[in-house]
Amino acid sequence: MTINDSNTEGYTSHISQQFNDELEQVRTELLAMGGIVERQVHQSVEALLTGDIQQAKEALAIDVQTNAMELKIDERCTSIIARRQPAASDLRLIVSISKAVVDLERMGDEASRICRQTVELGNRGGSQHGFQEVRHIATLVRTMVKDVLTAFARGDIEQAFKVAKSDRAVDQEYRSAMRTLVSLMMEDPRSISSCLNVIWVLRSLERIGDHARNMAEHIIYLVSGENVRHQSINDMKNTVEQSI
Repeated sequence: MTINDSNTEGYTSHISQQFNDELEQVRTELLAMGGIVERQVHQSVEALLTGDIQQAKEALAIDVQTNAMELKIDERCTSIIARRQPAASDLRLIVSISKAVVDLERMGDEASRICRQTVELGNRGGSQHGFQEVRHIATLVRTMVKDVLTAFARGDIEQAFKVAKSDRAVDQEYRSAMRTLVSLMMEDPRSISSCLNVIWVLRSLERIGDHARNMAEHIIYLVSGENVRHQSINDMKNTVEQSI
Protein backbone atom coordinates (compact mmCIF):
# COMPACT_ATOMS: atom_id res chain seq x y z
CA MET A 1 0.00 0.00 0.00
CA THR A 2 1.28 3.50 -0.82
CA ILE A 3 0.12 6.95 0.07
CA ASN A 4 -2.03 7.10 -3.04
CA ASP A 5 -4.14 4.07 -2.13
CA SER A 6 -4.48 4.61 1.62
CA ASN A 7 -7.86 4.89 3.26
CA THR A 8 -7.64 8.68 3.52
CA GLU A 9 -7.64 11.53 1.07
CA GLY A 10 -4.31 12.38 -0.55
CA TYR A 11 -2.50 15.41 0.75
CA THR A 12 -2.33 16.99 -2.73
CA SER A 13 -6.07 17.53 -3.22
CA HIS A 14 -6.49 21.14 -2.14
CA ILE A 15 -8.32 24.10 -3.55
CA SER A 16 -5.34 26.25 -2.63
CA GLN A 17 -2.46 25.57 -5.00
CA GLN A 18 -0.23 27.58 -2.69
CA PHE A 19 -0.96 25.13 0.13
CA ASN A 20 -0.12 22.25 -2.20
CA ASP A 21 3.16 23.93 -3.06
CA GLU A 22 4.04 24.49 0.61
CA LEU A 23 3.43 20.84 1.46
CA GLU A 24 5.45 19.65 -1.51
CA GLN A 25 8.28 22.04 -0.71
CA VAL A 26 8.70 20.85 2.88
CA ARG A 27 8.51 17.23 1.73
CA THR A 28 11.18 17.90 -0.91
CA GLU A 29 13.41 19.60 1.65
CA LEU A 30 13.13 16.59 3.96
CA LEU A 31 14.21 14.25 1.17
CA ALA A 32 17.08 16.57 0.25
CA MET A 33 18.25 16.51 3.85
CA GLY A 34 17.92 12.73 3.80
CA GLY A 35 20.19 12.52 0.78
CA ILE A 36 22.84 14.60 2.54
CA VAL A 37 22.65 12.49 5.69
CA GLU A 38 22.86 9.30 3.63
CA ARG A 39 26.05 10.62 2.02
CA GLN A 40 27.47 11.60 5.41
CA VAL A 41 26.85 8.11 6.82
CA HIS A 42 28.48 6.53 3.78
CA GLN A 43 31.54 8.80 3.92
CA SER A 44 32.00 8.36 7.66
CA VAL A 45 32.09 4.57 7.32
CA GLU A 46 34.37 4.64 4.27
CA ALA A 47 36.73 7.01 6.05
CA LEU A 48 37.00 4.60 8.98
CA LEU A 49 37.54 1.50 6.87
CA THR A 50 40.16 3.16 4.65
CA GLY A 51 41.82 5.16 7.43
CA ASP A 52 41.21 8.38 5.49
CA ILE A 53 41.31 11.10 8.13
CA GLN A 54 40.73 13.87 5.59
CA GLN A 55 37.54 12.20 4.39
CA ALA A 56 36.43 11.84 8.00
CA LYS A 57 36.93 15.57 8.56
CA GLU A 58 34.98 16.36 5.39
CA ALA A 59 32.10 14.15 6.50
CA LEU A 60 32.22 15.75 9.94
CA ALA A 61 31.79 19.19 8.36
CA ILE A 62 28.50 18.08 6.75
CA ASP A 63 26.91 18.09 10.20
CA VAL A 64 26.71 21.89 10.14
CA GLN A 65 24.61 21.72 6.99
CA THR A 66 22.22 19.10 8.32
CA ASN A 67 21.72 21.05 11.55
CA ALA A 68 20.78 24.13 9.55
CA MET A 69 18.38 22.14 7.39
CA GLU A 70 16.69 20.66 10.45
CA LEU A 71 16.01 24.14 11.84
CA LYS A 72 14.72 25.39 8.49
CA ILE A 73 12.34 22.47 7.97
CA ASP A 74 11.12 22.61 11.55
CA GLU A 75 10.34 26.32 11.20
CA ARG A 76 8.52 25.69 7.93
CA CYS A 77 6.39 22.93 9.50
CA THR A 78 5.52 25.17 12.44
CA SER A 79 4.56 27.98 10.07
CA ILE A 80 2.30 25.71 8.01
CA ILE A 81 0.50 24.45 11.10
CA ALA A 82 0.02 27.99 12.43
CA ARG A 83 -1.21 29.49 9.15
CA ARG A 84 -3.03 26.60 7.50
CA GLN A 85 -4.30 24.58 10.46
CA PRO A 86 -4.06 21.34 8.47
CA ALA A 87 -6.23 18.32 9.25
CA ALA A 88 -6.39 14.61 8.42
CA SER A 89 -3.69 13.45 6.00
CA ASP A 90 -2.19 16.94 5.68
CA LEU A 91 -1.61 17.12 9.42
CA ARG A 92 -0.14 13.61 9.41
CA LEU A 93 2.26 14.66 6.67
CA ILE A 94 3.51 17.67 8.61
CA VAL A 95 3.77 15.71 11.87
CA SER A 96 5.62 12.85 10.13
CA ILE A 97 8.06 15.25 8.50
CA SER A 98 8.71 17.15 11.74
CA LYS A 99 9.52 13.87 13.50
CA ALA A 100 11.52 12.38 10.62
CA VAL A 101 13.74 15.44 10.38
CA VAL A 102 14.77 14.92 14.01
CA ASP A 103 15.75 11.33 13.26
CA LEU A 104 17.76 12.46 10.24
CA GLU A 105 19.60 15.07 12.29
CA ARG A 106 20.44 12.45 14.89
CA MET A 107 21.70 10.09 12.19
CA GLY A 108 24.04 12.91 11.17
CA ASP A 109 25.18 13.27 14.78
CA GLU A 110 26.02 9.56 14.93
CA ALA A 111 27.90 9.78 11.63
CA SER A 112 29.89 12.66 13.13
CA ARG A 113 30.75 10.49 16.13
CA ILE A 114 32.07 7.83 13.75
CA CYS A 115 34.23 10.48 12.10
CA ARG A 116 35.68 11.56 15.43
CA GLN A 117 36.54 7.96 16.30
CA THR A 118 38.21 7.61 12.90
CA VAL A 119 40.37 10.67 13.50
CA GLU A 120 41.32 9.43 16.95
CA LEU A 121 42.23 5.99 15.62
CA GLY A 122 44.24 7.49 12.78
CA ASN A 123 46.17 9.89 15.00
CA ARG A 124 47.01 7.04 17.35
CA GLY A 125 47.89 4.61 14.59
CA GLY A 126 45.22 2.20 15.76
CA SER A 127 44.77 -1.31 14.41
CA GLN A 128 41.83 -2.63 12.42
CA HIS A 129 40.36 -4.79 15.15
CA GLY A 130 36.63 -5.16 14.60
CA PHE A 131 36.61 -3.63 11.12
CA GLN A 132 35.03 -6.74 9.62
CA GLU A 133 32.12 -6.38 12.03
CA VAL A 134 31.87 -2.66 11.24
CA ARG A 135 31.76 -3.37 7.51
CA HIS A 136 28.98 -5.92 7.91
CA ILE A 137 26.76 -3.79 10.16
CA ALA A 138 27.43 -0.66 8.09
CA THR A 139 26.18 -2.44 4.97
CA LEU A 140 22.91 -3.30 6.71
CA VAL A 141 22.47 0.19 8.15
CA ARG A 142 23.25 2.04 4.92
CA THR A 143 20.67 -0.11 3.14
CA MET A 144 18.11 0.78 5.81
CA VAL A 145 18.78 4.51 5.38
CA LYS A 146 18.53 4.30 1.60
CA ASP A 147 15.35 2.21 1.72
CA VAL A 148 13.57 4.37 4.29
CA LEU A 149 14.20 7.50 2.22
CA THR A 150 12.82 5.72 -0.84
CA ALA A 151 9.80 4.64 1.19
CA PHE A 152 9.21 8.21 2.35
CA ALA A 153 9.48 9.54 -1.19
CA ARG A 154 6.95 7.00 -2.47
CA GLY A 155 4.74 6.70 0.59
CA ASP A 156 5.47 2.97 0.39
CA ILE A 157 4.24 1.25 3.54
CA GLU A 158 5.54 -2.20 2.52
CA GLN A 159 9.04 -0.80 2.14
CA ALA A 160 8.63 0.83 5.55
CA PHE A 161 7.78 -2.55 7.06
CA LYS A 162 10.90 -4.00 5.42
CA VAL A 163 13.08 -1.31 7.00
CA ALA A 164 11.54 -1.81 10.44
CA LYS A 165 12.17 -5.54 10.18
CA SER A 166 15.81 -4.97 9.17
CA ASP A 167 16.48 -3.26 12.49
CA ARG A 168 16.23 -6.63 14.19
CA ALA A 169 19.09 -7.99 12.08
CA VAL A 170 21.21 -4.94 12.91
CA ASP A 171 20.61 -5.44 16.63
CA GLN A 172 21.61 -9.10 16.37
CA GLU A 173 24.80 -8.30 14.48
CA TYR A 174 25.61 -5.54 16.98
CA ARG A 175 25.35 -7.92 19.94
CA SER A 176 27.48 -10.50 18.14
CA ALA A 177 30.14 -7.91 17.29
CA MET A 178 30.23 -6.68 20.88
CA ARG A 179 30.85 -10.22 22.15
CA THR A 180 33.68 -10.63 19.66
CA LEU A 181 35.38 -7.38 20.68
CA VAL A 182 35.00 -8.04 24.41
CA SER A 183 36.62 -11.46 23.94
CA LEU A 184 39.46 -9.87 21.98
CA MET A 185 40.12 -7.30 24.71
CA MET A 186 40.21 -10.04 27.33
CA GLU A 187 42.67 -12.07 25.27
CA ASP A 188 44.88 -9.13 24.28
CA PRO A 189 44.83 -6.13 26.65
CA ARG A 190 46.95 -4.17 24.15
CA SER A 191 43.90 -4.05 21.86
CA ILE A 192 41.63 -2.43 24.43
CA SER A 193 42.13 1.16 23.30
CA SER A 194 41.45 0.56 19.59
CA CYS A 195 38.61 -1.87 20.35
CA LEU A 196 36.89 0.77 22.47
CA ASN A 197 36.96 3.16 19.52
CA VAL A 198 35.37 0.51 17.31
CA ILE A 199 32.75 -0.26 19.97
CA TRP A 200 31.68 3.39 19.87
CA VAL A 201 31.49 3.18 16.07
CA LEU A 202 29.31 0.09 16.26
CA ARG A 203 27.09 1.81 18.80
CA SER A 204 26.63 4.76 16.46
CA LEU A 205 25.76 2.46 13.56
CA GLU A 206 23.21 0.63 15.71
CA ARG A 207 21.63 3.96 16.65
CA ILE A 208 21.45 5.02 13.00
CA GLY A 209 19.51 1.82 12.39
CA ASP A 210 17.17 2.73 15.26
CA HIS A 211 16.50 6.12 13.71
CA ALA A 212 15.83 4.52 10.33
CA ARG A 213 13.27 2.29 12.01
CA ASN A 214 11.71 5.35 13.65
CA MET A 215 11.34 6.93 10.22
CA ALA A 216 9.70 3.75 8.94
CA GLU A 217 7.16 4.03 11.75
CA HIS A 218 6.49 7.66 10.77
CA ILE A 219 5.78 6.50 7.20
CA ILE A 220 3.35 3.86 8.41
CA TYR A 221 1.57 6.52 10.45
CA LEU A 222 1.52 8.90 7.48
CA VAL A 223 0.01 6.34 5.11
CA SER A 224 -2.33 4.43 7.42
CA GLY A 225 -3.07 6.90 10.20
CA GLU A 226 -2.04 4.26 12.75
CA ASN A 227 0.56 4.91 15.46
CA VAL A 228 2.67 1.73 15.49
CA ARG A 229 5.53 2.84 17.72
CA HIS A 230 6.80 0.30 20.28
CA GLN A 231 5.09 -2.57 18.42
CA SER A 232 6.56 -5.74 16.95
CA ILE A 233 6.54 -6.14 13.17
CA ASN A 234 3.61 -8.57 13.31
CA ASP A 235 1.64 -6.24 15.58
CA MET A 236 2.38 -3.35 13.22
CA LYS A 237 0.97 -5.24 10.27
CA ASN A 238 -2.07 -6.40 12.20
CA THR A 239 -2.80 -2.85 13.35
CA VAL A 240 -2.57 -1.49 9.81
CA GLU A 241 -4.62 -4.32 8.30
CA GLN A 242 -7.41 -3.75 10.82
CA SER A 243 -7.55 -0.06 9.89
CA ILE A 244 -8.12 -0.70 6.19
